[in-house]
Amino acid sequence: MKYKEAGVDIEAADKFTEYIKKLSKEIGGFGGIFEIPSGYKNPCLISSADGVGTKLKIAIELGIHDTVGEDLVNHSINDILTTGALPLYFMDYIGTGKLNIEQQKGVITGIARACSKNKITLLGGETAEMPGFYALGEYDLVGFITGIVEKSDIIDGKSIVPGDKLVAFPSSGLHTNGYSLVRKIIKDKKLKLNMYIKELGCELGKELLKIHKSYKNLLTPFLKKIKGLAHITGGGIYGNLPRALPQGIGAKVYKDFWKVLPIFKFIQQEGNVETEEMFRVFNMGIGMIAVVDDPSIFEGIKEKWIIGETTNIGKIEIV
Repeated sequence: MKYKEAGVDIEAADKFTEYIKKLSKEIGGFGGIFEIPSGYKNPCLISSADGVGTKLKIAIELGIHDTVGEDLVNHSINDILTTGALPLYFMDYIGTGKLNIEQQKGVITGIARACSKNKITLLGGETAEMPGFYALGEYDLVGFITGIVEKSDIIDGKSIVPGDKLVAFPSSGLHTNGYSLVRKIIKDKKLKLNMYIKELGCELGKELLKIHKSYKNLLTPFLKKIKGLAHITGGGIYGNLPRALPQGIGAKVYKDFWKVLPIFKFIQQEGNVETEEMFRVFNMGIGMIAVVDDPSIFEGIKEKWIIGETTNIGKIEIV
């Protein structure tokens, strides 16, 4: 008996590895090697791991896989950016029941594209073929990122005081959160991903696969002037803004101070979701919130909103 008869195709895996090597010259050994850049007095490495959740289900159903690859990198970059760290290298893990080379080429192409856009090295990864573990055609996707920041430049929120301003930067859509609720609404309402939705100006599936924004290039010039930075992911503003604030400091957010994207209004209407629940699940059109004492530092950025201020009440209020 051969390994292939058990469901593992070594030749297919080798072909996929050769394809990946064309996208990054760093890939190929048992471990990736990365030299820490010079010029730092006291460098700190910041690492994070994440996935894109059940957005993968939408990608698999539509047969579009490069967007979730790009989502994975951008989400990871934003997470470490909140500490003031700039990304150095990225690694991925793809688990599947049976390796579909064309499918996974799409995923890795999206990963490589996002790494290129953000000037980060794709250092390595792992593709695991595990027959019987995943449903046919399905796969899991996880990313690992490492960045660097001068210790004195770490954004830790300690200098935040009541009265500091909250400056929000728009999301492109759902990013990578809330898809389990969205998929339930789609199932219950018998919606189709290829439905053209007038309010969205596109098919529902296309809207749901919009790429998670990276805020690296937008915010890098301002990192040393930012007191706190919150990536608005799962849990929305309620769940993520407190992570950027010191103990005892809360915030008042004015929900009428920014434009809520049509997709969120569509989800709320179709699913009969209460407004507070929407704010606890989705980003509601905001991908990142910066806490600063002077919002004028972002004068050159057109797409932004001043949505509130910090308080001494110790909790988040959205009014």
